[in-house]
Amino acid sequence: MMVGVSEDRPTPEQDPDDRPGGTGAPPRQRLRLLLAVAATLFALDLVTKIIVVARIRPGEPVSIIGDFVELVLVRNPGAAFSMATGMTWLLTLIATAVVIGVLRIGRTLRSTLWAIGLGGVLGGALGNLMDRLFRAPGPLQGHVVDFVSVGWWPVFNVADSAIVCGAILLVTLTVFGFEPDGTRYKDKEKAAPTTDTAPPAEPGADRERRAGDPTPEDSAGPDSAAGEETADSATADGKETAA
Repeated sequence: MMVGVSEDRPTPEQDPDDRPGGTGAPPRQRLRLLLAVAATLFALDLVTKIIVVARIRPGEPVSIIGDFVELVLVRNPGAAFSMATGMTWLLTLIATAVVIGVLRIGRTLRSTLWAIGLGGVLGGALGNLMDRLFRAPGPLQGHVVDFVSVGWWPVFNVADSAIVCGAILLVTLTVFGFEPDGTRYKDKEKAAPTTDTAPPAEPGADRERRAGDPTPEDSAGPDSAAGEETADSATADGKETAA
């Protein structure tokens, strides 16, 4: 009889230390990694925005690689890459919900890569949320500072890049079966209990059956013995008559 393995807690076989999706470390350590990634990206976004606002004037781009890569100051009332420019207040609420959701998920994380991906999303969401809360024209209506222009791509900032890269990583992990708890779909399928249609016979029962099987002598039974006696007597009578 096979014993099923619970899917709530990964076994060492499901979550080895060298697997990309998880190392079996306590969730608190993964939350620390998530917060460290988020804090780093948030600080980088904040510092670059302060420098750009102080050094670059609107309409005066700074060339980095000809006309293909430039630094240009743009005040964006919309979402990432200047989308949904007329829904600033709604985007602020969505960003707040994203921050809360990521923090809730981060409390149960066991996967290093999931922690990095969610950290990127959290850091980017916090960076743009700070602009919407504290920049002009006012709370919930603040315009996000964008400054990186690459070719035909809409102008963006560090926070936008963090959100996009983090989301791509999370989608990739989902496609390849890595879950936030560090397990994989394939591992769970292998560990799932299997049901047998007919349980195998016990070896002891086979031995007992063999021991209880009638032998050829037993299968003859009393009728065969009686038949043999009648045949012997008939032979003896025949001999007497012939004599």
